[in-house]
Amino acid sequence: MSLQIRRLRSDAPEFAAELDALAATEPVADPALTRAVADILARVRAEGDAALLDYARRFDASQAESAAALEVPRSAWQGARAGLPAQLREALETAAERVRAYAQAQRPEDFWIEDAQGNRFGQRHTPLDRVGIYVPGGKASYPSSVLMNAIPARVAGVAEVIMTAPAPEGALNPAVLAAADIAGVDRLFQVGGAQAVAALAYGTQTVPAVDKIVGPGNAWVAAAKRQVFGQVGIDMIAGPSEVLIIADGSAPAEWMAWDLFAQAEHDEQAQSILISPDGDYLDAVAAAMDALLAEQPRAQTIRGALAARGALIQVADLAEACVLANRLAPEHLELALAAPRDWLQHIRHAGAIFLGAWCPESFGDYCAGPNHVLPTAGTARFASPLGVHDFIKRSSLLEVAGREGAAPLARISADLARSEGLHAHAQSAAVRGSD
Repeated sequence: MSLQIRRLRSDAPEFAAELDALAATEPVADPALTRAVADILARVRAEGDAALLDYARRFDASQAESAAALEVPRSAWQGARAGLPAQLREALETAAERVRAYAQAQRPEDFWIEDAQGNRFGQRHTPLDRVGIYVPGGKASYPSSVLMNAIPARVAGVAEVIMTAPAPEGALNPAVLAAADIAGVDRLFQVGGAQAVAALAYGTQTVPAVDKIVGPGNAWVAAAKRQVFGQVGIDMIAGPSEVLIIADGSAPAEWMAWDLFAQAEHDEQAQSILISPDGDYLDAVAAAMDALLAEQPRAQTIRGALAARGALIQVADLAEACVLANRLAPEHLELALAAPRDWLQHIRHAGAIFLGAWCPESFGDYCAGPNHVLPTAGTARFASPLGVHDFIKRSSLLEVAGREGAAPLARISADLARSEGLHAHAQSAAVRGSD
């Protein structure tokens, strides 16, 4: 059966509407889902461990006799790490080193400035006390997500990292357990879905409440994170994963087919788009996909994703391709171009940008160093990848050098306070500046 994927041309009259339809996604808009998640959150908040254990048995295939039994002991992580094939263990450990090195380069520095009167004003950075990381585990297991979420928190100086992960088959993947040990997780609970988010946000008798929840998940997790925001911080509302490739035809068509497949195999809602001014090249990529799909273990998922949300788009030139990329603001953007740096200046909105055909998105998923937790669904217009800064808060520092330093500030503050009708504010400032 031939692969089904949209073929679009930017000069077609209906293109704008087709592009809007392709870009449209709202993973947590379903009212029934929103209500169901609200019920789960409310029950876990009210009943604590009892509700958490019930949901774990219903949704996570748990055989635990108590909520305390949902916690995976550290000895299990260490045993999983020791029992991994040596090559896989080395891959995880090397990836962790690279992610850690990149995160360390992100650490912000405190600063002070001083005015003419000797007053000093600055900024101090302090890590969060406790964070929760959600690691998805529905249709696949993601040890790489453990590294990407936990390591920046550790580099930031977070005191305690609590991890939750679903285990639909009744047990966590050994590589996920090993990654928790490698990344420096403190406690690990075998629980997923909205109930895990609720436990992290509100705390139960067993699971401690955290200050911030990070990590991607399905629509239930996304809806739960949206609803608990304010009680705790969150990183972002993650939608289906995306890749957009701008290609000039200089890379082998087969490479582009693999890159499109790599995104589509996540799930049926994942999005893979290739844009090129070369129609013949798009034909070649389509033919390569047809030839390669049958050998893929996740062929059914790939086929579904490409039919639902995939596209091959022909444009007039690379400049127009960049305009479309900015319009879509993709999670991952590959510039499969002979001279990618020449076009980087034209890109304003993307979660992660991969320069050149030798740098596929899969390198970023696993081991290059930059974080793979990225803004989706066009939110790269205003959001950024997960990083050390997500686990650090800023405090402003103000220090006044006595009456001489206070005098000019008192005059300005009092004048502005009176203009706003706030007498006490004006007096509070003025007494610092009077003789």
